Amino acid sequence: MNLVTDGLVIKEMNIGEADRLITILTKDNGIIKAYASGVKSIKSKRGGGTTLLSYSNFSLTKKGEAYRIGEATPIKLFFTANSDVETLAVSQYFCELCSVFEPDEKYGEEFLRLILNSLYFLTEKKRDPFVIKAITELRIAAVSGYCPNLVACDNCGVFEDDVMFFNCQNGAVFCRNCNKDQSNIPLNKTVLSAIRHIVYSPFDKLYSFTVPENDGKYLSDLTEKYIVYQTEHKFKTLEFLHSII
Repeated sequence: MNLVTDGLVIKEMNIGEADRLITILTKDNGIIKAYASGVKSIKSKRGGGTTLLSYSNFSLTKKGEAYRIGEATPIKLFFTANSDVETLAVSQYFCELCSVFEPDEKYGEEFLRLILNSLYFLTEKKRDPFVIKAITELRIAAVSGYCPNLVACDNCGVFEDDVMFFNCQNGAVFCRNCNKDQSNIPLNKTVLSAIRHIVYSPFDKLYSFTVPENDGKYLSDLTEKYIVYQTEHKFKTLEFLHSII
């Protein structure tokens, strides 16, 4: 079976002296793994299109359960020699998020669109990296069936309070009067509005908000705690990110 598709390389593993096994987030097939033979040779025309964080057009052949790459033409390289360490760390974290949530063909297009847009805003310095991180984390959770209930207080139904509280276990918010759990995370109106926007806005409006710098960092910490709690996964890329910022 032959397959031609656009995809983002989210993981690479060297095999021997010249080959790679890469993991690709594709539009039509979700996540697939493919062997790329001879791509580490300086003569290979497929080398650039099969490296980590390369968005490429792939021509693949499937035999049994294994894909093999015939052609890999780069469309956009998100990691270059000029990339700074922090940008690379956040980008690799996005890749690990995709590996953990493992979208199938049903959600491949939505995942790919989200990650490509986040990588663009991140690498082009178009938005606060903490806000981009929060958008990516919470939107991935929402798409993957871990959508929090942010419409109103989970107990009394009040839409907004001066401070509301977020529960990472069930993804619910509570007003001041109904908050009974001291471990719940307080949300000011700006952060509450931001997480509602991330979850409920149409995609073309997803990145169209701003928050003060302090709220952006707080927002990022909140969405990270929610992702880690819900997945129960120890993100190695996240540990590295925390070691440099």
